Amino acid sequence: MGLAYRIVGTEGVARPVLPVALTGKRVHPAQDPARVPSPVRERDRVRGATSPEDPGPSPQPSPARERGRVAAFTGQSVNLRPYVRRGIRQRFALLAAALVPLLLIPPKAQAAAEPPLSALTLVGPPAIVFKAGRDACDGADVPDAPARAFRDAAGAVTLFGMHYRNRTLRGPDLDHLKLDCAVVLDSGEKPDPASYDDRSWITATWTEDGRHVAALLHHEYQANEHPGRCPAGSYMACWYNTITAATSADGGRSFARRNPPVVVAGAPFRQEVDQGRHRGFFNPSNIVAEGRWRYVLVSTTGWDRPGSDQAAGLCLFRSDDPADPARWRAWTGTGFTAAFPDPYRKPVPPAATCRPVGPFPGPVGAVVRHRATGAWIAVFMAKAGDGFARSGFYWSSSRDLIAWDTPRLLLDGATLYDDPCKATAPLIAYPSLLDPAAQGRNFDDVGDRALLTYASLRVEGCTITSDRDLLRRPVAIRVWP
Repeated sequence: MGLAYRIVGTEGVARPVLPVALTGKRVHPAQDPARVPSPVRERDRVRGATSPEDPGPSPQPSPARERGRVAAFTGQSVNLRPYVRRGIRQRFALLAAALVPLLLIPPKAQAAAEPPLSALTLVGPPAIVFKAGRDACDGADVPDAPARAFRDAAGAVTLFGMHYRNRTLRGPDLDHLKLDCAVVLDSGEKPDPASYDDRSWITATWTEDGRHVAALLHHEYQANEHPGRCPAGSYMACWYNTITAATSADGGRSFARRNPPVVVAGAPFRQEVDQGRHRGFFNPSNIVAEGRWRYVLVSTTGWDRPGSDQAAGLCLFRSDDPADPARWRAWTGTGFTAAFPDPYRKPVPPAATCRPVGPFPGPVGAVVRHRATGAWIAVFMAKAGDGFARSGFYWSSSRDLIAWDTPRLLLDGATLYDDPCKATAPLIAYPSLLDPAAQGRNFDDVGDRALLTYASLRVEGCTITSDRDLLRRPVAIRVWP
């Protein structure tokens, strides 16, 4: 998902598809912070707030000081490093330009609530959940997405987060998971982009009863792999991404797509348009509940089309029924009314656009609700620079999923946004938060303890290998009301 790592050759060597960074689509004039009044910004001006400090570890912040600080909605210029095969050795080669334009993420919605103050602290060493060299069924079994879990009708746990040959880890609880070798959803690698069956990752799930499961898929149409579909011939230039849907009626043991497939979020143009960069919607977060509504954060790289000028960033989608994938709508700044239908079924009129939320430089790995306070906590990865002191995993908190506070460093380390040639330790990727004691069936809530679950990827030279571990570390959580 953008998060995908493609397995190439017969040896199970992985070719990384970097998590989608929010590249330089210009901010729409209507979303320019200099032109849009912001009560949050005005409040800080009156309080004498200054620009946010470089985020770093802060296990014991000062509530009095921090409540006067709000997030600066500026993004991060990320050096994307997609890779392709180079001869029979299938070497990784740098494709992306060294300079990526700076993304300015739009400001908070005017009615957004003041973000809460939170502190996350690692309180234990990492433990291995899954080790590819030990536990894999075949070379396609590598941690390749943030962990998503639910409890089935019998109370057992099903966890996703593997490759585009989608398998699950199953067990009685989060402490006793084992990979099930049955493929629950395969990828057809079909050349027709209208079929939406090239390569798909199960990246978000929701179930009310543990038997009927709705899934959001990160679908990559890799036009460079299909002759005649993309003259540029390179992965990044030919990448066209869509969020599609699948369903299960057997507790996640098998998933099926509708025919024709259902597009949850797609660019308002077909794959041959605007080739030369990665386009569309990418990397859904997990789905979370708030009353009768369900929410999910989805990345977009944006577009400039007549009558539809979409800024890059994180779109917040809402639905009252995830079982009906056509009901998802994105936040526009005034309401959840933006739809992004399938451009292959019928001509798409000028699309309404989402108003991006948050201080995030790329996709959100996971978002959870703190049970005691109702605060939302999101975890994500970032590269050092442009407001981020160091590379690693960060968190941010919110009261309404729209206004988010200043990101803070949770785990220091080189991520998939960093140059693997310079790595001195395994890269870290795909952070998620899971609480074994979650009250919700879908693990969308946490208490004062949770597990930071993530992937560790070993590097050989400049090659990111398929030798990966799924790890977890205990985290203490504190939120000030």
